[in-house]
Amino acid sequence: MKRIGLLSDTHSFLDERVKKHLKNCDEIWHAGDIGNIGVTDELSTIAPLRAVYGNIDGTELRTAFCENLHFTMEGLRIFMTHIGGRPPRFAPGILAELKATKPDVFICGHSHILLAQFCPSFDGLHLNPGAAGIYGMHQVRTLMRFDISQSGVSNLEVVEIKK
Repeated sequence: MKRIGLLSDTHSFLDERVKKHLKNCDEIWHAGDIGNIGVTDELSTIAPLRAVYGNIDGTELRTAFCENLHFTMEGLRIFMTHIGGRPPRFAPGILAELKATKPDVFICGHSHILLAQFCPSFDGLHLNPGAAGIYGMHQVRTLMRFDISQSGVSNLEVVEIKK
């Protein structure tokens, strides 16, 4: 079993409260709109990092990370991208990829809207951690923590950080 910290949309801002909530994680996953390489450098000092770039990320981040990330963790297939949409309105091409690859967990960011729901259209869990940065209209910054094992995702927590 692994403890995962999941965030997105930091937009170059990473404060001590966010880092505190990630300190006991085995891995940190960032679902894009990182902002600058300093954010991922800091996150990597807390735990191993997996990340995708988002639409605001420049050349340095697009060189360091990919747009779509497919990997297996504890026997579960994970698909992470930045712009994924949400049921029933997935971003162009996403639903076809979900149906083709059948991930157990699909992760995206971009909307700044927190989401955790089972999605029958690809028979998996859809997670969007909201936004951990200060840029955007959201009133509460959010991130997620959860355990992942062969049995699936468990102990899912939403962490709220007031502006």
